[in-house]
Amino acid sequence: MKTYSAKPSEVERRWFLIDADGLVLGRLAALVANRLRGKHKPIFTPHIDTGDHVVVINAEKVVLKGKKRQQKTYYRHTGYPGGIKEATADQILDGAYPERVIEAAVRRMVPSGPLGRDQLRKLHVYKGKEHPHGGNQPETLDIGALNPKNRGAEAAHG
Repeated sequence: MKTYSAKPSEVERRWFLIDADGLVLGRLAALVANRLRGKHKPIFTPHIDTGDHVVVINAEKVVLKGKKRQQKTYYRHTGYPGGIKEATADQILDGAYPERVIEAAVRRMVPSGPLGRDQLRKLHVYKGKEHPHGGNQPETLDIGALNPKNRGAEAAHG
């Protein structure tokens, strides 16, 4: 029996909607990265983009366990000499662009290079419940129901 290798023309892309309210960041990012890569499909081929589109809403309500919200540091560079900036996860999630935390977590879980960049273009993260992808009719994916550990302790008890 020969090994199956998918062709780009054979790939069917679907749209999924995930509500990040109360979900643990790392577990959410791992599941989203697998959907973007297409590893949940039987036709998965490592060198072909077989993944689906993923829309994540309520990015500001994601949960970080332990002291990570106060201690996890994100760095960026302005491009000028001495222009390195740092911000904690707490500052970013309470700031104007909380979706950057989820984007950074997922970016670190997909391959670096042209294939990974193509896969990341199918990730759409939004602050709040509104998103412009209603015309694509995304299927709702309840990650919190897959495993009780996917929900943060605050969301499970409160």
